[in-house]
Amino acid sequence: MAFAERRKTEPLYTPAERARRDASGWTLVQGILAPVQFVVFLISLALVVRFLMSGLGYEIATLSIIVKTLILYTIMVTGAIWEKVVFGQYLFAKAFFWEDVFSFAVLALHTAYLIALWLGSLTPNALLMLALAAYAAYVINAVQFILKLRAARLQSQSESVNNSPMSSQTHEVPA
Repeated sequence: MAFAERRKTEPLYTPAERARRDASGWTLVQGILAPVQFVVFLISLALVVRFLMSGLGYEIATLSIIVKTLILYTIMVTGAIWEKVVFGQYLFAKAFFWEDVFSFAVLALHTAYLIALWLGSLTPNALLMLALAAYAAYVINAVQFILKLRAARLQSQSESVNNSPMSSQTHEVPA
């Protein structure tokens, strides 16, 4: 069986992992931080693009990138704790391995922005282009997680149907 076919049949969560996920307060924290981070990203993206197009608002664009990066660090730390609770390890659990790998690339780009800002080693335009690269990586990573959440939802729906009392009964029409 091909790897892709095997991955499609493997459940994202075991029943025990799903129970831990559903019982964990960290699941709620992630569920709140993810959309907050996305809204901050959209606002910051608009401010960055505004500066790059008009030369106006460098300070507010910079502040928005810093806020976005701080939220990213927060979601990474709380996400690692969530993975520990659900999967028994802080990062690189089998179910989220590639999302975690790419998250580190996102984190590296955001951190590179902060370092370059602090050192004053790039021009404002170059700094904001670096921020755009970090944001592009963030979008890819966000799509990875959205697809994973969709897979989890589909798995849960499939299991609900398969475990319903109606699914184990045969329906015969009396003669």
